[in-house]
Amino acid sequence: MALPALTVEQRAAALEKASIARQRRAELKRDLKEGKVKLSEVLEMAKEDEVVAKLRVTALLSSMPGIGAAKSQQIMEQCQISESRRVAGLGRHQKEALIERFG
Repeated sequence: MALPALTVEQRAAALEKASIARQRRAELKRDLKEGKVKLSEVLEMAKEDEVVAKLRVTALLSSMPGIGAAKSQQIMEQCQISESRRVAGLGRHQKEALIERFG
């Protein structure tokens, strides 16, 4: 499927939107690492914030203090979460398992 041809203005708007989303996700991960926000709060934010909802669970877990890529993968296996899952795609039981583990 070919991408639609965009006007210069549409392309600029799309690039700006993507840039804002990246900045927002980086800010959220930084806040999580610094302990300013809890994992349960992030999961609540995902219900209303599309930027948070599209964040990959692996990136979210890896940004938590003391958790790297290997531990993140191990946690996802234990909670039965697919490696490609995004925050919005988490099921009720998966969210509960993460909240129980991290608060």
